[in-house]
Amino acid sequence: MVTTNDFKNIVLKNISLIDVRAPIEFEKGAFQTSVNLPILTNEERHIIGICYKEKGNDEATKLGYEIVSGKTRENRISGWIDFIDKNPDSMIYCFRGGSRSTIAQKWISEIGKREIVKLEGGYKSFRNFLINSLEPNSIKAKPLILTGYTGSGKTILLNNLKNSIDLEGIANHRGSTFGHHVTIQPTQINFENNLAYEIIKHSNKEYKYIILEDESKNIGKSFIPNNLYRLFHSSDVIFLESSIEERVENILDDYVINGQKEFIAAYNDNELGVQLWYDDMLKSMERVKSKLGGDRLKIIIDEFNKAYSIQKATGSYDYNRVWIELFLNNYYDPMYKHSIEKDDRNIIFRGDKKAVLQYIKSLEK
Repeated sequence: MVTTNDFKNIVLKNISLIDVRAPIEFEKGAFQTSVNLPILTNEERHIIGICYKEKGNDEATKLGYEIVSGKTRENRISGWIDFIDKNPDSMIYCFRGGSRSTIAQKWISEIGKREIVKLEGGYKSFRNFLINSLEPNSIKAKPLILTGYTGSGKTILLNNLKNSIDLEGIANHRGSTFGHHVTIQPTQINFENNLAYEIIKHSNKEYKYIILEDESKNIGKSFIPNNLYRLFHSSDVIFLESSIEERVENILDDYVINGQKEFIAAYNDNELGVQLWYDDMLKSMERVKSKLGGDRLKIIIDEFNKAYSIQKATGSYDYNRVWIELFLNNYYDPMYKHSIEKDDRNIIFRGDKKAVLQYIKSLEK
């Protein structure tokens, strides 16, 4: 049976993977190109685990063959074969590359008449490879950090660069009070695995620089590994300058218009989606009450409610600009000004979107 430990090739080629671990293991963490087609269900794994503890490996293995037999075995092999036929270069793994993936690989060959490569050391070895790639000494490109006031369009600019990595995209969170999406964030393990995938792909292209948005250690519930965060936070900075008008428009588009579209798409109901977006925004505003102050928050919420009423009556988003500007002037900007006063990092360039874009692109020439 063929095995491989060429994990870099798996990343660079986006090779599809069959994860035969139980669903409970898969949900804690897996790889971005993997699909869970378990050889044992959660309950079956639990029963066999008890047998292993009480009677040892031989009896547990015997019980496993008894449980996964007949029609049950046929159905699981059929699921693997269907996936392989759709993804001919796919590979297979379990936790340590042991009995589960070995048995599945054997059944696929003997019953399904297909050959599939197994990962040496399984999930654990591949996971260790990815974690090692997040160590600063594994990153050859020099990090440059893009900073600027809230709403200045940093993520938009990043997505126009080939040598950038979008940390917020990987975390599925926009890194602010209102930054969460309707869909949940990845587990911490999946955040790290997905970030490692992006860093490995970036390194393979041999860019001189890696452009990242200025983030705190935590992006929502995802946190950047300590050594990596220290590397990023000690890097040179590029400051993106934007007018208050530009920033208001960016926030209107991202958090209001696209925010509502997210909720509508998630619930497949226009009226319900917008209502749930409204409720979610109010909860987010309430979370900053202690920092913003009750009186100022009340003014902002009053304007927010007015904007919501106008939108319901006319379909216009325009009045949202009022509460957005109030929020920037009273909450985000004072906080950011305070943080940059204490920031001793080296700012190597300042400019608007066009100037910053041209400057960053010139660095790779």
